[in-house]
Amino acid sequence: MKLNLSGILSFALLAGTCGNPAPTAVVSYADTAFTQDYSVKYVADEGQQAEFRRVYVNRDGKVQVLAADGLKHPSNGHFLYPGHVTEDRSYRFMSAKQLVDMALCRGELVYLDSRVIFSNAWSGRLYIEHQLASPTAFAANDSLEFLVTDGEQVHFLADHAVKWKGQVPGGKVLQLIGHPTDHSQFFLVTPESLYRFSAATNQLEKIHDGSGFTSADVDARNNQLIVGTSDGYFRYSLKDGQVTGALQNKLPWPHIGLVKVIGEKYWFGTDRGAFAVRQDGKIDYYAGKRWLPDDQVTDIASGAGQSVLLLTKGGLANIHFKQMTLLDKAMYYEQQVRERHIRNGFNATLTGMKAGDLSTGYMGDSDNDGLWTSLYLAAQAFRYATTGEQQALDNCMESLDAMARLYDINPVPGFPARSFERRGKGDTRTVLSDPERWQLADHPDWYWKATTSSDEVIGHVFAFGVIAELVDHNDTREKAIRLIDTLMGHIVKNDYYLVDYDGQPTTWGRWNPEYVNGFPTNVGDRKLNSSNIIAMLQTAYHFTGKSIYKEKAFDLMDNHGYLENLLRPMAEIGEAPEDADDWSRMLSGAWNHSDDEMYFAGYWGLYRYAFNDTLKAKYKEAIRDHWEAERPEKEGAWNIFTAITGTADFDRDEAIWYLQEYPLDLIQWTMQNSHRRDIVLLPPNFRTQTTEEVLPPDELKISRHNSNRFILDGGDDGVAENSAGDIWLFPYWMGRYLGVIDAPANP
Repeated sequence: MKLNLSGILSFALLAGTCGNPAPTAVVSYADTAFTQDYSVKYVADEGQQAEFRRVYVNRDGKVQVLAADGLKHPSNGHFLYPGHVTEDRSYRFMSAKQLVDMALCRGELVYLDSRVIFSNAWSGRLYIEHQLASPTAFAANDSLEFLVTDGEQVHFLADHAVKWKGQVPGGKVLQLIGHPTDHSQFFLVTPESLYRFSAATNQLEKIHDGSGFTSADVDARNNQLIVGTSDGYFRYSLKDGQVTGALQNKLPWPHIGLVKVIGEKYWFGTDRGAFAVRQDGKIDYYAGKRWLPDDQVTDIASGAGQSVLLLTKGGLANIHFKQMTLLDKAMYYEQQVRERHIRNGFNATLTGMKAGDLSTGYMGDSDNDGLWTSLYLAAQAFRYATTGEQQALDNCMESLDAMARLYDINPVPGFPARSFERRGKGDTRTVLSDPERWQLADHPDWYWKATTSSDEVIGHVFAFGVIAELVDHNDTREKAIRLIDTLMGHIVKNDYYLVDYDGQPTTWGRWNPEYVNGFPTNVGDRKLNSSNIIAMLQTAYHFTGKSIYKEKAFDLMDNHGYLENLLRPMAEIGEAPEDADDWSRMLSGAWNHSDDEMYFAGYWGLYRYAFNDTLKAKYKEAIRDHWEAERPEKEGAWNIFTAITGTADFDRDEAIWYLQEYPLDLIQWTMQNSHRRDIVLLPPNFRTQTTEEVLPPDELKISRHNSNRFILDGGDDGVAENSAGDIWLFPYWMGRYLGVIDAPANP
């Protein structure tokens, strides 16, 4: 089913806002509308080799593209479902014209061919011979005046006749520009000069010399020309007749091919995508197939409503700018998850796609089905606790049932499988990820996946604890508590190991003191595993009341140094010393961002279910210390998580920025940023922070919370679509429950 974005966004406003009051004394964000951008793409028809030159939309909203072989228009495109750029046969006899250029005049489309300037508007009365043998470009204004060139000569047309002819010294006219408000002025761009033509006096004058000029446009608001070059852009004051400020080349890509002023933004087209410079100097970069059919941008135009048209070598992108609240965005994502990402109750990735085509994908299995589902499950529990919506409770019960089956589909008491999947023809394991890990279940139709990891375990306990605390549905709550007890009973019985079907501990399911304290004190796994096991034991004691969990936790803290381990400052975590064992050195070669996800998932049980206030205060210090290390990433989930401590300082605005800037398109498109000139690269470091400032999420590859947000290049060419369940809905609904984010004032 194709997504009707406007319908979804309208529906989003109907979401309920009743529920429990905010449990923490934090400063909340008033959920007002922000500008959400997304792209509707139209690709060239298969086999089409036409050069796309120009794009405009007329006053009726009709979009037309001029190509080397005639007129085209976009057809049948929707968000996430690209349309095509196909032949425009609206005026069938236009195919006989040899069109050279196209412009917009009084909101109507005007054409330049080898002999005349003409239009189908105004009853077709506009028809002026330009008297140039080989015209290359023209410009128009709303006074129905035109400037035409063949690259060397320039003719001015008014009142249906040629009024002036002239020669541009040196020739090579690249572009003609009409002033949008002062119709007495036109401008000409050559590689080395800028010229102004006065329609009032029929005079052509050179106004600026330089080099490497490529394109320009008029900023009428500030009475200046914005001039693109092969190494950035500059502003030229039409009032003062001089360059204003320095050359701007700290840009995503400084080799500018075209310039367009649209509203209050300066838009630039390059062979590495397009970017817009805002009035505050910040830059929005549109590159890669999340945004464009191709990165070689050939034209830019204002679109219908709040949109911008980006014409590329491979087709057209219509970048829409829609006003949304975070709740609107949440309800869009809720539908995305339910339509394409629920596999047997798991929160799954749609994978196996061909070049971003959603219809070609399937819901794949994952090593981390339990973890990604835990975060989605927690999101739905937070949603239910906040809004009381039955749909959220239904989602909770469905995914909790999938999580419960992880425990009963395998023969080991208390052991959670990584995942389960149906058997197909033959040995299906050969087409599943990590085939050697899959085991036959007793049920004739299923496999289950072994070697479960510690990140699944902490995810399970986190989600079960959230449900047990917040979901006021007895059967669901009791089921979550049973699962906590089942899992933690297994771990305690097996001396703090997760023991698999073969009787051996899994590679990562190890919290035993001999293993944990075998690491040097500065190796992160020593701190992490200590933090996680204490959080899990506290959670188990809090909900079951079984004293063994409390006794075991204090034994680890008092007699095995686990409290000291988990309180160790993040500044001390780094590479193992040279004389350390190979395992320690391998684990500590660089910061592990999966560890961050495990830490923060554990912090829920560590802080909220602390045995006493003294411990709680110490845990708060540890959480804030970790958060301080994470602040440069502007990771929305970790900022919001930190609010569980009741602190007013958790970078709330950065968390909102993260939620607002995350793209609606969650397809794993390949994204490239390492070439950019507007970023400041850092030398290699343990934290693997590549730049001084993290880029917005919509300019990076899609990544979960266990990824490094400073990775500049990555993605997978549209082979999969991630679920918003763990990436976005989890921090949003947690923020709503914690009182970090308010419901919209007027839903």
